[in-house]
Amino acid sequence: MPELRPPPRLRSPNRQTVLDATPIDGLLDDDHQARVVWDFCRGLDLAPLLDPIRSRQGHPGRAALDPRLAIGLWLYATLEGVGSARALAVLCTEHNAFRWLCGGVSVNYHTLADVRVEHLDFLDSLLTHSVAVLREQGLVDLNRVAQDGTRVRASAGAASFRRKPTLDECLLEAEDQVARLREEMDDDPSAGSRRQAAARERAARERVERIRQALDRLPELEAKKKPEERDRARCSTTDAEATVMKMADGGFRPAYNVQFAADTKSQVIVGVDVLTTGSDQGQMTPMVEQIHRRHGQYPAEYLADGGFAQHADLEAVEACRVTVYTPVPQPKDASRDRHRPLPTDRPVIAGWRERMGTEEAKGIYKDRAATIECVNAQARNRGLLRLLVRGVEKVKAVAMWFAVAHNVACGARLRAERLAMGT
Repeated sequence: MPELRPPPRLRSPNRQTVLDATPIDGLLDDDHQARVVWDFCRGLDLAPLLDPIRSRQGHPGRAALDPRLAIGLWLYATLEGVGSARALAVLCTEHNAFRWLCGGVSVNYHTLADVRVEHLDFLDSLLTHSVAVLREQGLVDLNRVAQDGTRVRASAGAASFRRKPTLDECLLEAEDQVARLREEMDDDPSAGSRRQAAARERAARERVERIRQALDRLPELEAKKKPEERDRARCSTTDAEATVMKMADGGFRPAYNVQFAADTKSQVIVGVDVLTTGSDQGQMTPMVEQIHRRHGQYPAEYLADGGFAQHADLEAVEACRVTVYTPVPQPKDASRDRHRPLPTDRPVIAGWRERMGTEEAKGIYKDRAATIECVNAQARNRGLLRLLVRGVEKVKAVAMWFAVAHNVACGARLRAERLAMGT
């Protein structure tokens, strides 16, 4: 007779166990990054976001979500690589750091999605504020700034790009659909059916608007092509402002060109822009002027890769007493020294050629890759790979969130480094 063995001893779940009662503030360590984000949010002037709120003390109506909380959630979500409002809403109930930020306040993804893209002017001022705080603390000096662009996949499929004849045909079909849905909505008295018909009619109207935007942008795209190829210009019916660009892997996809400028000493982002062209040429001057507008000074030295080396740009920037460090393009004649000025060069261009041939300039230029390439890599690691929003304004808002969140993290790092050094 076989020997009877006792059953195995296992650790099985017992969901009737009572957990220890822990206050929300005890969910996180004192040095947790979510606390750093909230400390930053506590110092913000939110008057531009509070004034439009209609819900007021002593009056009926549901209380509005605190803008400080919404900003804190999106800043921390950006640092954690979360770019979806639906995913963020779920984390607010399941993840301790987001639960701590919420402090018992419930949020929904509709509100979060609106907050992310609606307040571009406030986000613009928030970026300026994030740099101003660090400058006051002596952590950023804006002496040397580097700029570069990164192409981010747009929320538009390649199949959504169509030529003018197809766009005209799509517009007629979409307008007919809107008219037909309006007739159906008027003929059916049922409230439920009317709601469904109204939703379909709204979607059809939005499609009409997107097609019209594509037709409006088509002349701009046609002008960039050779005369014999202008009839091949195509524009997206999903996101009219998205442009097919050559990506880092050599492929061509709909994208936006997100430009960042960062202080080389601290890696703090000091300027942001979003372009609908894949080229970086001509973008140095606008960014330098943006830095001056935001922070009240021009950088002493400016670093950019060879894609920014346009003579008109170099002259405009150096007229602001900014020394530019960008590589001189290799001449077609391989025997010619590219750092030797040409007889036709203006003084600024001649000086740039000679400067970039010196060992000192080559050493300074090395700061570009160590700074801005690192900033772009961190943005990609945090999810700036594919956009979930459409249109330049919304894409710029997303880029601003990445920049401000990056600066909050940089500020914590810089303060910790200074504390460790005892200064």
